[in-house]
This record gives sequence, structure tokens and C-alpha cells, in this order.
Amino acid sequence: MRFFNTTPVGQIVSRLSNDIEALTELLSTSIVMVASNLFTLAGIIIVMFLLNWRLALLGVAVLPIMTIATIYWRRKIRLASNRLHKLVAEYLAYVNEQIHGMLIVQLFGRQSVSRAEFDRINHGYREIHGSLRDSYTSYSSVLQLLTTFGLAILLYGGGAGVFAGWATVGMLIAFIEYVRRSYDPILMLAEQFAQIQTALSAGERIARMLRVESQIPETDNPAKLPDKRHGFAFSHVTFGYEADHPVLRDVTFTVRAGQRVAIVGATGAGKTSLAGLLARFYDVNEGHVLIDGVDVRTIAQVDLRRYVNVVPQNPYCFDGTIADNLRLFNSSITQEQMENAAKLACAAPFIDKLPDGYDYLLLPGGANLSQGQRQLLALARALIHNPNSILVLDEATSNIDTETEALIQLGLERVLRSRTSLIIAHRLSTIRSADRILVMQRGQVVEDGTHESLLGRGGVYAQLYHRQFADHEGAGAAAD
Repeated sequence: MRFFNTTPVGQIVSRLSNDIEALTELLSTSIVMVASNLFTLAGIIIVMFLLNWRLALLGVAVLPIMTIATIYWRRKIRLASNRLHKLVAEYLAYVNEQIHGMLIVQLFGRQSVSRAEFDRINHGYREIHGSLRDSYTSYSSVLQLLTTFGLAILLYGGGAGVFAGWATVGMLIAFIEYVRRSYDPILMLAEQFAQIQTALSAGERIARMLRVESQIPETDNPAKLPDKRHGFAFSHVTFGYEADHPVLRDVTFTVRAGQRVAIVGATGAGKTSLAGLLARFYDVNEGHVLIDGVDVRTIAQVDLRRYVNVVPQNPYCFDGTIADNLRLFNSSITQEQMENAAKLACAAPFIDKLPDGYDYLLLPGGANLSQGQRQLLALARALIHNPNSILVLDEATSNIDTETEALIQLGLERVLRSRTSLIIAHRLSTIRSADRILVMQRGQVVEDGTHESLLGRGGVYAQLYHRQFADHEGAGAAAD
């Protein structure tokens, strides 16, 4: 996840499309043509030296100059090609960002700014593409000039050789034809040169991406956990997305199997980081994250995903039907399993009202569903694929209306009954029934207890609760 969070989408798409296409063209066409032309050129040169080495030397006199010119333009074309592909990646990233943020662009009237930035990127693309084309044209022109100059050297030197007696007129005419034929593969190689340089640059970028190592290494001897209810613990955990800026500091707490624990705190307190560490999207800097006493770093990741399931704050819907998004395109999951999970998660009522039910086709990202409906769908999906896992809910009710929140709360009551769960909450009203509430502040657990006991202490939780309750009262009075 660290890689995908820090790598621009446009860069990844460019590698998987433009760079792969350039490399494919090199492997399928250019290499064959290059090999054929090199073989032809080598054969002609060998024959010329076998016939008359003096005329052969005159015929290949310009080849060293051609080699120097190739080396010079190779560097220019490679640099221009690299800049071009970087700009293509920037272009793809910008288009992706603007399309996904179209609501904000239009809401704040930023269309003209977006167009101006798009024009800037297009102008840069045109400039670099023009520079690449100019370099290629200059290189081809120099080669054409050198081939003409090479024929002139052969005619002058060969004519002198005829008069000197070490060559005949017939031999000179034959060599003129040989030299002309030797320049054909050179010029054809020049035509392929820009494409070859582009493909080689693409190959370097693909190789760099293939060399990216996962920062979450698999263990050689993974531990196995039995299929049962699991408990988990954080033991003196310190973690930061950047080494010098920890977001969690010496966090320690234990959640027993079947216990429902809520995490509350201000934005940036480190609540969501706990979910990422438990599912091992990231590794701790210090300490241990344990499931049934076993460090998650010793569990195979494919098994860990069966033991821990995270329902994110903004669940994603793939292109396809409701059934596809519940099954995640796993055909072994039956209709009955889907319906049972949807009923348990309180998603069945809204699914049954859709025109085609479970075959209702979703728009990209689930745009034709509400935020609450996507949350209910994600909850049902978690039940289908990980029925016995530890369930982590990352602010599942933070962006929905009160009516939908009540529906989700009913679904959660059914789903979380006797199930180990970690509930990251912003609305404190949704976690009153939790067995325990952990209060986080500046990356540390500062309070631990039930709703009533924490209110009685008059500490951080009580302040958060009363402030939120006062905000709701004020909002209600304003509405009246």
C-alpha cells in the first residue's frame, strides 16, 4: 500500500500501457529488422574486403564518422525520450485527478484553471516531441550527407586506383553498387533508431518497476492460526509513515476474542494507522502486533487477510453488478450466501428495491449508490469473504445521514454480535454499546474504559462527548 500511496497513478498507467507497447514493438518488429540489416551490412563488408581491400577501405571510410554521429544523437534522443515519457505520465496523472475531482472543479468554478494547466502540459508535450523529432531528422540528414560523401570518396579514390592499376573499371562499378547497398541497411537502421531508443528507455523504466521490492516481506515459515474467533494485541507499538515522524508512540492494548472495542480521538490521533498495522498494510517500526499471541509478520499475508477484514471509510465499488461486487468476481460464492450476508448486514432492503436486484449494474466507483448503500454493501462483502475474521470498521458511519446510520447500526449489531471487532469512530453516539472504548491523543492511548466509566472520569473522552453533544444541540436549535 505504501507503493500505491506514493506512486502517481499516471506513472503506473504509463508503464503498463505506453512503455509496454514501445517494448513490444521493439521485440516483435524492430529487433528482427535490426538483426536483418546488420547481417546484410556485415555480409557486404566481408565480400568487399575479399574482393579488394583497398576499395573496401574507401567504401567504409565514413563508417567511423557515422558511428560517432550515432553515439552523439543516441544520447540526445534517449534524454528527449525520457522527458517525453515523464510528461506522458504527468498527463495521465493529471487527467485521472481532474476526472475524479470533477465535482470540486465545477463546484468552485476551476474549469479555466484546469484548462490552463492542461494546456501547459500539452505545450510541454509538443515542445519535447518537436525536440525529439528535430533530433531524429538531424541525425537522418547527417547520415544521408555522409552516404553521399562516402560515395564521392569511393569514386575519387577508386578512379585513382584504376589509373594506378590496383583496381579495374568493372571492379570500381561493382564496389559502387556494393557501397550503395551497404548504405541501405544503415539508413533503415537510422529509421528504427528513434524507436529503438524510445523502447530502450521504456525497458529501463519497466525494469526499475519490476525491481521494486515489497516492503512487507513474506516469512519463509509462516505460522498457522486455527479457524476460530481470534483476539489481538498491540505491544509497545511505535509507527510512522516517515521514520522521523511517528504517528503512534508506544501503543499497548489487548482485545480478547469476541470483544467489541472502539477507538476514538481527534483527527490525526493515529486511529486509522492501527487498522493498517493490524491488516499489515504496513509494518511497525518498533513493538509487535499479535493475533492470538502470534506476530502478524510471521503469518502469510494471504492467511492474514482471512483473519483480519477492514471495512474502509470510503469503500470502493468495481465496474459490474451488485452481485459482482459482493462476490468480487468469485463464481464459487452462491446466490444464497450473498442474500444471507446482505440480510445480516441490512443491505437486502435497498438491493431488493433496485430495478434488477443483485444484477443491477453499477457505475464506475458505485456512483449510482449512496455513501450509506456502499457502506452496507462493503459490510455484506466482508461477511461473505471473511465470515470468522476480526472485523475492523474505519469510521463506517462518518459520512451518512441519520436514517442510514440507524440502518447500519442495526446491521453492525447483527454482524458484531460475539465477534472480535475494532471500531474506529468519529460519532461517539455510535459506540456507546462497545465493550471498551480506547481514547487516543497524539498517537497514544490516554484512556481505556466503558462509555459510562469514561464519562465519569471527566477526561478527554468526556470533553469530546460533551463537545460533540453540544454541537448537535446547537445544530438542532439552529434548524428549529
